Amino acid sequence: MIIVVGLILAFILILIFSNRSMRLCRWRAQGVAEDGTREFRCMACGARTTTSDGNPPKVCLRPDGPPQT
Repeated sequence: MIIVVGLILAFILILIFSNRSMRLCRWRAQGVAEDGTREFRCMACGARTTTSDGNPPKVCLRPDGPPQT
């Protein structure tokens, strides 16, 4: 019984803390740009961007993507 309650609690926490605006984004590193920033490309929609910290973007960059909040 405690396992069932734990699974339900885990599912609820995933729903609460998941970022719905980024569900379809699949960022892949494409290399380093000339100015030292890291280039990323979304495998789902083809959007491209660079970041200075080397981490993938935290917002969706699709042209028809969800509104940014």
